[in-house]
Amino acid sequence: MYENKTEELPVRTVLACVDTGEFDAETSIDELAELASTANAEVVGKVIQRKQTYDPATCMGAGRLEELKEQIAALEAELVIFDHELTGVQVRNIEKILDVRVIDRTTLILDIFAQRARTKEGKLQVELAQQKYRLPRLIGLGTELSRLGGGIGTRGPGETKLESDKRHIRRRITYLENELDELKKHRDFSRSRRKKDGVLCAAIVGYTNVGKSTLLNALTDAGVLAENKLFATLDITSRSIELPDGRSVMLIDTVGLIRRLPHDLVEAFKSTLEEAAAADVILNVQDLSSPERQAQAEVTERLLAELGCGDIPKINVMNKSDAAIDLDTVFEDDRTVIISAKHHGGFDRLLSLIANALPETARRMRLLVPYCSTALIGHIRQEGKIFSEEYTGDGTLIDALVDIKLVKEAEKYIINK
Repeated sequence: MYENKTEELPVRTVLACVDTGEFDAETSIDELAELASTANAEVVGKVIQRKQTYDPATCMGAGRLEELKEQIAALEAELVIFDHELTGVQVRNIEKILDVRVIDRTTLILDIFAQRARTKEGKLQVELAQQKYRLPRLIGLGTELSRLGGGIGTRGPGETKLESDKRHIRRRITYLENELDELKKHRDFSRSRRKKDGVLCAAIVGYTNVGKSTLLNALTDAGVLAENKLFATLDITSRSIELPDGRSVMLIDTVGLIRRLPHDLVEAFKSTLEEAAAADVILNVQDLSSPERQAQAEVTERLLAELGCGDIPKINVMNKSDAAIDLDTVFEDDRTVIISAKHHGGFDRLLSLIANALPETARRMRLLVPYCSTALIGHIRQEGKIFSEEYTGDGTLIDALVDIKLVKEAEKYIINK
């Protein structure tokens, strides 16, 4: 269904990081390697320099940059990716010393987003994030902004605007924000309509590449792109499924989260994350096979708290049990389930937990309704769902999903309590 249109050869890349103790540099650079691989880079080397502070002119120390230059030549690398946000001045200075193209972590993530966005809204959000990120870097990069060549960090809908001055870019940002506001109004209307119609929603959230899209596909046959790559899915996808109690719930896939997600991207992609804030239940998907599972879960929890999702019921969905080395440390409870989205394992329990976590909007009941009260059956049919109906000598026997506002009236006709 999905074609890979990237025909470029992998770019030989060296990763660089300055370890000031601000974060776990080893873990972060490993994640950067995954990001680089997702963007079609071949990581041929990694360099970490331990330093108390970043050099304001070159981020990394001058002596270490000279060593890096020799390493680049020996490895025939074409690109260096720094695991930090660099200023325009820093990029210019580092490129002068290394004599190869230099980008930073944020530019790399923006590049991946540019490759992955498919909907109009996704593309607008990518360009908005690109423009906001590049605006303060115009002075430092100078004539380098006119580069329109291919390769990692140079593609995306915003590239043709790099030759523009700040005023033009600000105008473009205003235009993009207005376009996104219009789309947001439409999305807010759809969301309020779902609430009005009593549609229950479950938002699938979690770190990037934990299997959210695979889970959505397995439960609903949604056909969402699911790859073993970071940020495989950027655009909102929603599909309805039926729960064991007969109710339906709308499953909504959201963009994957990541450590140190650039601020502009958090802002630009809030629309996908807002679906979590408006959900009736949140499915926090975690990768049981990842040694970083706990740290990734904390990133997700922190971002959900920032979005005001603290009071929404959450279910911890422990995915990839088929690839987990040690399952003895994870235990199921009324808010935790172990599954394998790949092999459809644990789905019955997952659906039961979702049903239990959702607010009671309807109740499944077996009723024997006397013929003098058949109007109730019409109301149940209109507000809920009738699974079976049988006419008996004493009345109509029905198996039905009864809307909560009709439950009290229907209770006097319950059979087989």
